[in-house]
Amino acid sequence: MAARDVTDAFCPAIPLLYAHRGAPAELPENTMPSFVRALELGADVLETDAHLTADGEVVLSHDPTGGRMALVPFPIAQARLDEVRGWDAGRGFVDADGARPFVGKGFRMPSLAEVLTELPGVRLNVDAKDHTPAMVTALVNLVRRHRAQGNVRIASFDARTLADVRRRGYEGETGLAQVEVARAALLPLALLKSRWGRVHGDAAQIPTHAGPVRLDTPAMIARFHAQGLRVDFWTIDSPHEARRLVHAGADGIMSDDPRRLTALFAELRAPKGPGSRVSAEGA
Repeated sequence: MAARDVTDAFCPAIPLLYAHRGAPAELPENTMPSFVRALELGADVLETDAHLTADGEVVLSHDPTGGRMALVPFPIAQARLDEVRGWDAGRGFVDADGARPFVGKGFRMPSLAEVLTELPGVRLNVDAKDHTPAMVTALVNLVRRHRAQGNVRIASFDARTLADVRRRGYEGETGLAQVEVARAALLPLALLKSRWGRVHGDAAQIPTHAGPVRLDTPAMIARFHAQGLRVDFWTIDSPHEARRLVHAGADGIMSDDPRRLTALFAELRAPKGPGSRVSAEGA
Protein backbone atom coordinates (compact mmCIF):
# COMPACT_ATOMS: atom_id res chain seq x y z
CA MET A 1 0.00 0.00 0.00
CA ALA A 2 1.23 3.47 -0.79
CA ALA A 3 2.40 5.80 1.93
CA ARG A 4 -0.38 7.68 3.71
CA ASP A 5 -1.71 10.53 1.57
CA VAL A 6 -3.37 13.54 3.20
CA THR A 7 -4.25 15.39 0.05
CA ASP A 8 -7.59 13.84 -0.98
CA ALA A 9 -11.10 14.84 0.10
CA PHE A 10 -11.18 12.54 3.11
CA CYS A 11 -7.60 13.07 4.29
CA PRO A 12 -6.95 16.79 4.78
CA ALA A 13 -4.07 18.10 6.84
CA ILE A 14 -6.42 18.75 9.77
CA PRO A 15 -8.84 16.25 11.34
CA LEU A 16 -12.40 15.95 10.10
CA LEU A 17 -15.53 16.37 12.18
CA TYR A 18 -18.05 13.67 11.33
CA ALA A 19 -21.68 14.26 12.25
CA HIS A 20 -22.78 10.83 13.45
CA ARG A 21 -26.32 10.43 12.07
CA GLY A 22 -26.51 14.20 11.71
CA ALA A 23 -27.10 16.18 14.90
CA PRO A 24 -29.08 13.64 16.96
CA ALA A 25 -28.52 15.47 20.25
CA GLU A 26 -30.73 18.25 18.84
CA LEU A 27 -32.93 16.72 16.13
CA PRO A 28 -34.17 13.27 15.09
CA GLU A 29 -31.25 11.29 13.72
CA ASN A 30 -30.73 10.46 10.06
CA THR A 31 -33.22 13.06 8.82
CA MET A 32 -32.66 15.94 6.42
CA PRO A 33 -33.09 18.66 9.10
CA SER A 34 -30.58 16.83 11.29
CA PHE A 35 -28.06 16.64 8.43
CA VAL A 36 -28.54 20.31 7.55
CA ARG A 37 -28.11 21.31 11.19
CA ALA A 38 -24.86 19.34 11.42
CA LEU A 39 -23.50 21.14 8.37
CA GLU A 40 -24.52 24.49 9.89
CA LEU A 41 -22.47 23.55 12.95
CA GLY A 42 -19.40 22.99 10.79
CA ALA A 43 -19.39 19.22 10.27
CA ASP A 44 -17.10 18.13 7.45
CA VAL A 45 -18.73 14.76 6.79
CA LEU A 46 -22.19 13.32 7.40
CA GLU A 47 -22.00 9.82 8.82
CA THR A 48 -25.14 7.82 8.13
CA ASP A 49 -26.56 4.30 7.79
CA ALA A 50 -28.32 2.61 4.90
CA HIS A 51 -30.99 -0.04 4.40
CA LEU A 52 -32.74 -1.29 1.28
CA THR A 53 -36.50 -1.12 0.86
CA ALA A 54 -38.64 -3.83 -0.72
CA ASP A 55 -38.73 -1.82 -3.96
CA GLY A 56 -34.95 -1.45 -4.10
CA GLU A 57 -34.47 2.07 -2.75
CA VAL A 58 -31.64 3.00 -0.37
CA VAL A 59 -32.98 4.76 2.73
CA LEU A 60 -31.02 6.22 5.60
CA SER A 61 -31.76 4.61 8.95
CA HIS A 62 -29.56 3.02 11.58
CA ASP A 63 -32.14 0.41 12.55
CA PRO A 64 -33.62 -2.29 10.29
CA THR A 65 -37.14 -1.33 11.38
CA GLY A 66 -39.05 1.85 12.10
CA GLY A 67 -39.63 0.81 15.70
CA ARG A 68 -37.24 3.07 17.61
CA MET A 69 -37.42 6.25 15.55
CA ALA A 70 -40.99 6.13 14.21
CA LEU A 71 -42.61 3.70 16.68
CA VAL A 72 -43.50 1.53 13.67
CA PRO A 73 -42.02 -1.93 14.34
CA PHE A 74 -42.00 -2.98 10.70
CA PRO A 75 -38.90 -4.05 8.70
CA ILE A 76 -37.63 -1.55 6.16
CA ALA A 77 -36.71 -4.47 3.91
CA GLN A 78 -40.41 -5.40 3.67
CA ALA A 79 -41.71 -1.86 3.09
CA ARG A 80 -41.81 0.25 -0.06
CA LEU A 81 -40.13 3.63 -0.11
CA ASP A 82 -43.47 5.45 -0.05
CA GLU A 83 -44.47 3.47 3.04
CA VAL A 84 -41.20 4.26 4.84
CA ARG A 85 -41.57 7.93 3.96
CA GLY A 86 -45.01 7.86 5.57
CA TRP A 87 -43.52 6.98 8.95
CA ASP A 88 -43.10 9.86 11.42
CA ALA A 89 -39.38 9.76 12.29
CA GLY A 90 -39.88 12.49 14.89
CA ARG A 91 -41.84 10.23 17.22
CA GLY A 92 -38.80 8.47 18.65
CA PHE A 93 -36.90 11.60 19.71
CA VAL A 94 -37.13 12.15 23.46
CA ASP A 95 -35.69 15.34 24.92
CA ALA A 96 -34.08 15.88 28.33
CA ASP A 97 -37.48 16.49 29.91
CA GLY A 98 -38.92 13.27 28.55
CA ALA A 99 -41.07 15.06 25.97
CA ARG A 100 -41.40 14.21 22.27
CA PRO A 101 -41.22 17.67 20.66
CA PHE A 102 -40.97 16.55 17.03
CA VAL A 103 -44.05 14.36 16.70
CA GLY A 104 -46.02 15.42 13.64
CA LYS A 105 -43.38 17.95 12.55
CA GLY A 106 -42.63 16.35 9.20
CA PHE A 107 -39.47 14.41 10.05
CA ARG A 108 -38.94 11.51 7.64
CA MET A 109 -36.31 8.91 6.83
CA PRO A 110 -34.73 10.27 3.64
CA SER A 111 -33.51 8.23 0.73
CA LEU A 112 -29.85 8.44 -0.16
CA ALA A 113 -30.88 9.77 -3.56
CA GLU A 114 -32.64 12.66 -1.82
CA VAL A 115 -29.52 13.56 0.17
CA LEU A 116 -27.26 13.34 -2.88
CA THR A 117 -29.66 15.59 -4.78
CA GLU A 118 -30.41 18.18 -2.10
CA LEU A 119 -26.91 18.33 -0.59
CA PRO A 120 -24.65 18.06 -3.65
CA GLY A 121 -20.95 17.94 -2.92
CA VAL A 122 -21.39 17.08 0.75
CA ARG A 123 -19.10 14.31 1.93
CA LEU A 124 -20.89 11.21 3.20
CA ASN A 125 -19.75 8.18 5.15
CA VAL A 126 -22.42 5.55 4.44
CA ASP A 127 -22.54 2.44 6.64
CA ALA A 128 -24.30 -0.35 4.73
CA LYS A 129 -26.35 -2.07 7.42
CA ASP A 130 -28.06 -4.35 4.90
CA HIS A 131 -25.45 -6.94 3.88
CA THR A 132 -27.16 -8.38 0.81
CA PRO A 133 -25.78 -8.28 -2.74
CA ALA A 134 -28.90 -6.33 -3.74
CA MET A 135 -27.92 -3.60 -1.28
CA VAL A 136 -24.40 -3.38 -2.69
CA THR A 137 -25.75 -3.16 -6.23
CA ALA A 138 -28.25 -0.44 -5.38
CA LEU A 139 -25.79 1.57 -3.29
CA VAL A 140 -22.89 1.50 -5.74
CA ASN A 141 -25.10 2.19 -8.75
CA LEU A 142 -26.85 5.08 -7.01
CA VAL A 143 -23.60 6.79 -6.05
CA ARG A 144 -22.29 6.34 -9.58
CA ARG A 145 -25.44 7.80 -11.12
CA HIS A 146 -24.93 10.91 -9.04
CA ARG A 147 -21.19 10.91 -9.86
CA ALA A 148 -20.53 11.20 -6.16
CA GLN A 149 -17.85 8.53 -5.74
CA GLY A 150 -15.30 11.14 -4.68
CA ASN A 151 -17.58 12.28 -1.85
CA VAL A 152 -19.01 8.98 -0.61
CA ARG A 153 -17.10 6.46 1.45
CA ILE A 154 -18.89 3.13 1.80
CA ALA A 155 -18.41 1.44 5.15
CA SER A 156 -19.72 -1.68 6.84
CA PHE A 157 -18.91 -3.90 9.80
CA ASP A 158 -19.34 -6.85 7.42
CA ALA A 159 -16.25 -7.96 5.48
CA ARG A 160 -18.20 -9.74 2.72
CA THR A 161 -20.20 -6.60 2.00
CA LEU A 162 -17.09 -4.48 1.59
CA ALA A 163 -15.36 -7.18 -0.46
CA ASP A 164 -18.37 -7.11 -2.80
CA VAL A 165 -18.17 -3.30 -3.06
CA ARG A 166 -14.49 -3.52 -3.96
CA ARG A 167 -14.97 -6.39 -6.44
CA ARG A 168 -17.41 -4.20 -8.31
CA GLY A 169 -14.62 -1.68 -8.81
CA TYR A 170 -16.17 1.06 -6.69
CA GLU A 171 -14.17 4.18 -7.42
CA GLY A 172 -14.65 5.83 -4.03
CA GLU A 173 -13.16 5.04 -0.65
CA THR A 174 -14.18 2.15 1.56
CA GLY A 175 -13.91 1.69 5.30
CA LEU A 176 -12.60 -1.37 7.09
CA ALA A 177 -14.81 -4.17 8.36
CA GLN A 178 -14.42 -5.34 11.94
CA VAL A 179 -12.25 -8.30 10.98
CA GLU A 180 -10.08 -6.03 8.83
CA VAL A 181 -9.58 -3.64 11.75
CA ALA A 182 -8.54 -6.59 13.92
CA ARG A 183 -6.00 -7.72 11.32
CA ALA A 184 -4.61 -4.21 10.92
CA ALA A 185 -4.26 -3.84 14.68
CA LEU A 186 -2.76 -7.22 15.51
CA LEU A 187 -0.88 -8.85 12.62
CA PRO A 188 2.84 -8.20 12.04
CA LEU A 189 3.38 -5.04 9.99
CA ALA A 190 5.72 -6.86 7.61
CA LEU A 191 2.88 -9.20 6.66
CA LEU A 192 0.34 -6.37 6.44
CA LYS A 193 2.58 -4.47 4.04
CA SER A 194 2.96 -7.46 1.73
CA ARG A 195 0.69 -8.09 -1.26
CA TRP A 196 -0.71 -11.19 0.47
CA GLY A 197 -1.44 -9.72 3.87
CA ARG A 198 -2.35 -6.08 3.30
CA VAL A 199 -5.69 -4.76 4.43
CA HIS A 200 -7.89 -3.29 1.72
CA GLY A 201 -9.86 -0.12 2.34
CA ASP A 202 -8.91 3.39 3.30
CA ALA A 203 -10.17 4.12 6.81
CA ALA A 204 -10.13 2.43 10.19
CA GLN A 205 -13.24 3.82 11.89
CA ILE A 206 -13.09 2.56 15.41
CA PRO A 207 -13.98 2.96 19.09
CA THR A 208 -11.25 3.90 21.55
CA HIS A 209 -10.94 0.28 22.68
CA ALA A 210 -12.15 -3.22 21.87
CA GLY A 211 -12.30 -5.18 25.10
CA PRO A 212 -8.83 -4.94 26.66
CA VAL A 213 -7.19 -3.72 23.42
CA ARG A 214 -6.61 0.03 23.31
CA LEU A 215 -7.01 1.44 19.83
CA ASP A 216 -6.47 5.07 20.78
CA THR A 217 -2.80 5.12 21.72
CA PRO A 218 -0.34 7.10 19.61
CA ALA A 219 1.49 3.85 18.82
CA MET A 220 -1.67 2.11 17.59
CA ILE A 221 -2.73 5.11 15.51
CA ALA A 222 0.77 5.24 14.01
CA ARG A 223 0.44 1.54 13.20
CA PHE A 224 -2.72 2.20 11.18
CA HIS A 225 -1.05 5.17 9.50
CA ALA A 226 1.91 2.98 8.52
CA GLN A 227 -0.55 0.87 6.52
CA GLY A 228 -1.85 3.91 4.64
CA LEU A 229 -5.08 4.12 6.66
CA ARG A 230 -6.78 7.15 8.14
CA VAL A 231 -8.12 6.72 11.68
CA ASP A 232 -11.53 8.04 12.77
CA PHE A 233 -12.92 7.51 16.28
CA TRP A 234 -16.54 7.05 17.31
CA THR A 235 -18.60 8.12 19.12
CA ILE A 236 -16.97 11.11 20.86
CA ASP A 237 -18.97 14.01 22.34
CA SER A 238 -16.47 15.33 24.90
CA PRO A 239 -14.25 18.18 23.65
CA HIS A 240 -11.53 17.05 26.06
CA GLU A 241 -11.59 13.49 24.70
CA ALA A 242 -11.69 14.71 21.11
CA ARG A 243 -8.68 16.92 21.76
CA ARG A 244 -6.79 14.01 23.33
CA LEU A 245 -7.46 11.81 20.30
CA VAL A 246 -6.44 14.50 17.83
CA HIS A 247 -3.24 15.04 19.77
CA ALA A 248 -2.62 11.27 19.59
CA GLY A 249 -2.89 11.44 15.79
CA ALA A 250 -6.58 10.85 14.99
CA ASP A 251 -7.68 11.94 11.53
CA GLY A 252 -11.36 12.31 12.39
CA ILE A 253 -13.87 12.43 15.23
CA MET A 254 -17.43 11.13 14.91
CA SER A 255 -19.86 12.83 17.27
CA ASP A 256 -23.55 12.62 18.15
CA ASP A 257 -23.35 16.23 19.30
CA PRO A 258 -21.23 18.24 16.85
CA ARG A 259 -22.32 21.47 18.56
CA ARG A 260 -20.12 20.57 21.55
CA LEU A 261 -17.06 20.21 19.31
CA THR A 262 -17.57 23.34 17.22
CA ALA A 263 -15.12 25.46 19.21
CA LEU A 264 -12.41 22.80 19.15
CA PHE A 265 -12.66 22.29 15.39
CA ALA A 266 -12.70 26.03 14.79
CA GLU A 267 -9.40 26.12 16.68
CA LEU A 268 -8.04 23.22 14.61
CA ARG A 269 -8.93 25.02 11.39
CA ALA A 270 -7.35 28.30 12.44
CA PRO A 271 -4.08 29.12 10.62
CA LYS A 272 -1.03 27.74 12.39
CA GLY A 273 2.66 27.51 11.77
CA PRO A 274 4.11 24.74 9.59
CA GLY A 275 3.84 21.30 11.20
CA SER A 276 1.93 22.51 14.23
CA ARG A 277 -0.59 20.24 15.96
CA VAL A 278 -3.37 21.07 18.38
CA SER A 279 -2.32 21.14 22.00
CA ALA A 280 -3.45 18.38 24.34
CA GLU A 281 -4.15 20.98 27.01
CA GLY A 282 -7.58 22.36 27.74
CA ALA A 283 -10.83 21.83 25.87
